[in-house]
Amino acid sequence: MKEGEDETSYAKNSLLQQNIILVSWKIVKQAILDLYCTTFQERLNIADLGCSTGPNALLAISEIMDIVDQKRHELGYNPIQFQCFLNDLPWNDFNIVFKALPDFHKKRVEKDPKGSPSFIMGVPGSFYGRLFPDRSLDFVISSSSLHWLSQVPNGLESNAKIHLNRGNINISKTSPPCVLKCYTEQFQRDFSTFITSRSEEIVIGGRMVLTIISRNPDDPTEEENSYAWDCLANALMDMSLEGLVEEGRIDSYNMPFYTPWSGEVMNVIHGNGMFTVDRLEIVEVETDAIKSGCDDVAKGHEWAKNLRAVMEPILVDHFGREIMDDLFCRAGDHFNEFFSRRNPVFTCIVVSLVRKG
Repeated sequence: MKEGEDETSYAKNSLLQQNIILVSWKIVKQAILDLYCTTFQERLNIADLGCSTGPNALLAISEIMDIVDQKRHELGYNPIQFQCFLNDLPWNDFNIVFKALPDFHKKRVEKDPKGSPSFIMGVPGSFYGRLFPDRSLDFVISSSSLHWLSQVPNGLESNAKIHLNRGNINISKTSPPCVLKCYTEQFQRDFSTFITSRSEEIVIGGRMVLTIISRNPDDPTEEENSYAWDCLANALMDMSLEGLVEEGRIDSYNMPFYTPWSGEVMNVIHGNGMFTVDRLEIVEVETDAIKSGCDDVAKGHEWAKNLRAVMEPILVDHFGREIMDDLFCRAGDHFNEFFSRRNPVFTCIVVSLVRKG
């Protein structure tokens, strides 16, 4: 994610991710209440995997603590202790999160002077592997993160070193079938590693709620699944035609991003065998969720800003920083053209899991 707090940073352009958290909240609320009202623990160890930066980084754990404290007050129980772990990759902008903590703690005390104390720390590292000791976590949440793969899938070029996904940067209508196969297999490996790692870290009876952007299983390459990457790829191709970007650089670039359908998620969970699926729902987030009062002409450029906040660090490594302003301005125009024809929604899988005994 793009660090800092300027107008193109993730901290200032993450309203979509916030709305995804909010639409899944009734499932998170039920899961944490079920856990607390079953165990009545004096301490809860909570982890947010893929917390990112900006205001969303503390949103989930704050709501979780408020839910437990409200129930504790209703029951007349004493305060408990919250140990909260915020995880993301080492280059995540944790500094913004840490700078927000004094004010975060102050507001919690002002809101509820008899509230439960919280102890918050960052855990840098990939969640595609172990992060915590055995049986150390009670509750895990991960939102808008698991569609990011651990790497670009292998197999996207032929034995003759020919790029197979030419003109695209992810799965698209014009991608050959082998591209979808490579991405699907990479997701299955990564998600299996994620589930196995969490099965070792979560206590028996512990809970986990995952929210993952999904795709249509009937047509994985349909435009509504791929339009964000198509718009960005089209902007890059426009620049290539003007000699601003080498076409070969575009052909060699693929995003480490895959949106599964619910059957793929369930197959991996059942294959692991260590979790019971307590609840699974498909929820939708309107594209207007990040429009933020803009007129229709500006909507596409707001979307481009949101995409830039997520994508710029990866794109800079491949294409260079000097084209970023031009690239996302052009992408905004392509978004506007797409939105003039379609008003898509983001479909998300929300799955609540219980660690088996």
